[in-house]
Amino acid sequence: MIEERRKNELVELCRELVQRKSLSGEEGEVAHLVAEAMRSLKYDQVEIDHYGNVIGHMVFGEDGPTILLEGHMDHVDVADEKSWSHDPYGAEISGGRIWGRATSDMKGALAAMVFAADLLRERAKGLCGELVVAGSVHEECFEGVASESIARMTNPDYVVIGEASGLDLKRGQRGRAEIVMETYGKSAHSSNPSMGLNAIKTMLPLLMNVEKEFIPHSHPVLGEGILEVTDIISSPYPGSSVIPDKCRVTFDRRLLPGETKEEVLAQIRRIIRGVAAFKPEIKAEVFVAEGAARCYTGEIIKAERFAPGWLFEESHPFVRKALAGLRSIGLAPRISHYSFCTNGSYYAGKARIPTVGFGPSREELAHVADEYIEIDQLLSACEGYAGIAWSVLSREADQ
Repeated sequence: MIEERRKNELVELCRELVQRKSLSGEEGEVAHLVAEAMRSLKYDQVEIDHYGNVIGHMVFGEDGPTILLEGHMDHVDVADEKSWSHDPYGAEISGGRIWGRATSDMKGALAAMVFAADLLRERAKGLCGELVVAGSVHEECFEGVASESIARMTNPDYVVIGEASGLDLKRGQRGRAEIVMETYGKSAHSSNPSMGLNAIKTMLPLLMNVEKEFIPHSHPVLGEGILEVTDIISSPYPGSSVIPDKCRVTFDRRLLPGETKEEVLAQIRRIIRGVAAFKPEIKAEVFVAEGAARCYTGEIIKAERFAPGWLFEESHPFVRKALAGLRSIGLAPRISHYSFCTNGSYYAGKARIPTVGFGPSREELAHVADEYIEIDQLLSACEGYAGIAWSVLSREADQ
């Protein structure tokens, strides 16, 4: 159990994190606050990598496994402060809740992770291995990219993602890819369109056929690998009196475990070839979008926007250990999966590291006005993280 003094300190850390705005690429102040909290709790080592990820280590012995608790420090922006009944950066306490942007997604979970290490140390007898707690950058824009750096520095055997789960245990998720389809035409004055080739008009039959012919794969647990158009833009833009010579469509593609980039692109390319066979004027390409952004450290983070899906069986040893750890502190979690994409796309989807999700608050509170976290859930999550880590690092738990 968390003693009263630590409860107050945990709540205050959560509030202080929320009071510091930290959009993607602007996490510096929060990062230094997390590092300071780790040092005050006497972590064995605290470091900040080139991207600005904060990584704290607590070592219990050299011959045991390493478990990583990871929560991201960035958050989405507040679109309209007038739609909030509480100051989005005030971290007000009311009705047993802390209100504000990123309380649920996911500064509450990160604060709970930081204090879980201290809670675990109180049960250190019989533990062997290392607990790592990390605050990552740029998750909202690049799921799993900064996580790769954390994994290389810490080499974890097990990972816990702290996204909101309502204190249930998550064993997987669909992944996410941004798929771009472009058509190419020929510019001309719009008063004389026959002299050019309008890339919007060549895009339309492709888009209609993708909508009609794309058949998503389905997974018995995670559902369909859907493809949904999210934007369309022509070039030049604005196209005043100019026939556009390029048109670009972006799709959000939800990925099922095992789906590869080559397979995902091949599905769309087959549709393009089918249309082009009857309309040879169509020139088109499809590819995975790439993104780049500057971190608060000045480093450039960049990657293809392709984050794989993943799922572990309920019988997987780590899922069972995590479940046992949560039950050991009095929780009764259900086993389910996330509806959205997380940094688990790297740890589980790419690196194949046993991974689960566990966090306070509810998934549907992410990215909404009047976001909040219940203080009882915050405190329970802290105990839950310590329970999972104890189950992994304890020799007693293995007996």
